[in-house]
Amino acid sequence: MSSDNIPSAAVAEGDLSPQSDSAAPMPVVDPLSGRQSVDPLGGRQSVDPLGGHEAIVAFKFGGSSLLGAERMLHAAALVKPVARDSHVVVVVSAMKGVTDRLLAITQFLAERKNQRARVDAEALLHLHHDVLRDLALDDETHDRVSYALDSLGRDLLHEVPVHDHVAATPELFDRLASFGERFSARLFAAALERSGISAVPVASSEFVLTCDTFRDAKPHLEQTKRRGHDVLVPLLDAGVVPVVTGFIGATPDGRITTLGRNSSDFSGAIIAHVVDADELVIWTDVDGIYTANPNESAQAKLLHDLSYDEAHALAAGGAKVLHPHVLPLAAETKMTVWVRNTFKPHARGTRIGLTQQSRSLSQQAPQAREEGAA
Repeated sequence: MSSDNIPSAAVAEGDLSPQSDSAAPMPVVDPLSGRQSVDPLGGRQSVDPLGGHEAIVAFKFGGSSLLGAERMLHAAALVKPVARDSHVVVVVSAMKGVTDRLLAITQFLAERKNQRARVDAEALLHLHHDVLRDLALDDETHDRVSYALDSLGRDLLHEVPVHDHVAATPELFDRLASFGERFSARLFAAALERSGISAVPVASSEFVLTCDTFRDAKPHLEQTKRRGHDVLVPLLDAGVVPVVTGFIGATPDGRITTLGRNSSDFSGAIIAHVVDADELVIWTDVDGIYTANPNESAQAKLLHDLSYDEAHALAAGGAKVLHPHVLPLAAETKMTVWVRNTFKPHARGTRIGLTQQSRSLSQQAPQAREEGAA
């Protein structure tokens, strides 16, 4: 995989139509700067060509937040108001349970249970088509996304032959595991479109460069940032929300890798780092970071503000909310990290960073969600 091919590859990933040689038209942007800025009193205005900065917010949605069409549309409603006033990039996990099912398929292939593996692979494709149906898109958009899902499904089924023996190598595990995020990115981009937000799915494997330690690959951050900047920043400047696959990367020769189980938060931090985000908002199914597991301890208390070192110590000590690699990367660029509950968007969540800040840019979301529902 040559870096020269990355921009065109990213466009291909985002092209949901059968006409693969036609790219979606980009919105018009300011001819002087190509960017917009946030008016501190609300609304958008053009950037002064001599300077100025529009806030960049990275949203990372976990699998629980994306489980089905209703939750995807709810998550899209959290993105919409922030995208009015800031550049937004979204990083998505696979829908909850999908990665486990993909890894089970790999295990069936290792046990020569090809027929069972094939049936399960076909069921996963049907599952994502069911979500597409429930998104209730207009006919043209539905057909475009359906074509994209079918194309991806063919790639999945190609990895799961009915009869031939397949060696269940770590490389195969990673290739199969990557399909969950790739399906999810296409569907969530469609959910954003339905919500009136220009969005395009982007495969992180096109720019997240890693070593070849399959199932636990380490990213090469400097090269990843350079490549990712070329892919993502033009989309942000054009007012498009990139919906990037978490969890996956690729070796220099283009073989898909994964960053290890439960690494999608780390992926969110990597993507936020690539675009120099002001904030990374990790949307999950808990209210923030606690002193202990609230499901196991009645004394667990929600922590509202933490330094990078404090949060890193909690993560390293086994706190389940954050991947331990997130905080060092955030601290390097002084990026503020928020951990918030997708299902309680009125709740403030936990803030991690340098300076005191009463609320996140993402806390505009609840009011706007109510407006969008009207």
